[in-house]
Amino acid sequence: MSSNPRRAGIPAQPMDTTTVCEALKRALLTRDAELAGSLYADDVELVIVNRNFPPSQPFIRRGQAAALELWRDLCAKEMTHSVTATVVGDTSFAIRESCIYAEGGRVVAHVIAELRNGRIARQFSVDCWDE
Repeated sequence: MSSNPRRAGIPAQPMDTTTVCEALKRALLTRDAELAGSLYADDVELVIVNRNFPPSQPFIRRGQAAALELWRDLCAKEMTHSVTATVVGDTSFAIRESCIYAEGGRVVAHVIAELRNGRIARQFSVDCWDE
């Protein structure tokens, strides 16, 4: 499948920060990896910090294809997602996400996304989960 930005009503031209934030929330809540992948710049950098990837050795992926792969993996998991808070600025936004796995385990993530030309150019996430 392609990460065509025109999919699901996402315009091909640059979007404002609120539009991108709302689209990412919609992708998360509906587990739509293709929609999420379409929101990233071709040269996006994704950085994740958690117990397995501490600040000194974060998980880093680059490129829209890598973003789409991460979203496909996330959306394939049997879990329920909710967005419990958002903050939107001129060129960036933050989302607090809570997830519950089918067996009851919980995950919380804070995501900060920075936009360039209406697409996510850098995303930094911190997450933690039940063990």
